[in-house]
Amino acid sequence: MENEQLKPKIFSRQQAKLKAENYCAYQERSQYEIRNKLYEWGLYQKDVEEIICELIESNFLNEERFALAYTLGKFRIKGWGKIKIKQALKLKRVPDQLIKKSLQAIDDEDYLLVLRRILEKKAETITEKDPFKHRYLLTRYGSGKGFELNLISDILISNKLD
Repeated sequence: MENEQLKPKIFSRQQAKLKAENYCAYQERSQYEIRNKLYEWGLYQKDVEEIICELIESNFLNEERFALAYTLGKFRIKGWGKIKIKQALKLKRVPDQLIKKSLQAIDDEDYLLVLRRILEKKAETITEKDPFKHRYLLTRYGSGKGFELNLISDILISNKLD
């Protein structure tokens, strides 16, 4: 029973294409994710590349659309900064020019507002009394969320959160 789970699921090319279309229709996907899924399903390289081309032609797969949806989703829902989003997109093998374009879709005012909000919220939970340690903890938290150190520092100074 356990060995069955380790074996790749072998689908016909047509079955795999239909499954891949459904997989893409459910949520935006990167080419890297689709390629991995097709290999996981036991397809050969030739079939994988042909299916990916067909998915792109039929607009099920669009790397630019994926990058934009991923960027805005992680920013608005998860509160991630541009550094963390960029790293995650690189892991999904999205081209640099598409990463840059998708990050430009984040409004600068919204970006600072989200950063300010997460730092204020975190500041309320920190019990550290030493102002240097308090500032360090807030800086580390903000940078862990993927925000730039200069912006974190500016907000800590202007809002007197430290």
